[in-house]
Amino acid sequence: MVDVSKGPWLDDDEQKAWRSYLLMHRTLETHLERHLQREFGLSKSDFEILVNLSESETGRMRAFELGKATQWEKSRMSHHLSRMEKRGLIRKEACDARYPEIVITDEGLAAIKACAPAHAARVRKFFVDVFGPDRMAVLGEVSDEIVETIEKHRHADCPPEVSG
Repeated sequence: MVDVSKGPWLDDDEQKAWRSYLLMHRTLETHLERHLQREFGLSKSDFEILVNLSESETGRMRAFELGKATQWEKSRMSHHLSRMEKRGLIRKEACDARYPEIVITDEGLAAIKACAPAHAARVRKFFVDVFGPDRMAVLGEVSDEIVETIEKHRHADCPPEVSG
């Protein structure tokens, strides 16, 4: 048994809220991903890459830019982009020896245009409409504050890794 009197433990209400949030996040994410996969043959990861590329001005980004946008590790990005390229959703174009550009193809653009409306409708039904406008505004503010807090911590306590 863990001695909860020692350490920075959550009280009962905090623990209940945290676990409720985790369950909601997993349930919503799983539900949305199942629909993407079943209806459009796209994974959540495919969708995330296609959204980033389709929203860029030129329909292209360098892999390291996609890595920053998605917060993925370099190896995960590389493997996933290779799978997407084999499926014709993206292509890699050499613009310099180190960093090829990742370009959304016509097939990738068609895929995101086909699935985005249905995905947005589900996000609205299962998330936005449940929160309502007032709580959505508060959620947005709190979410931004949490990200800012993590960024401050990451920069202060977690210096970049030194490769050697």
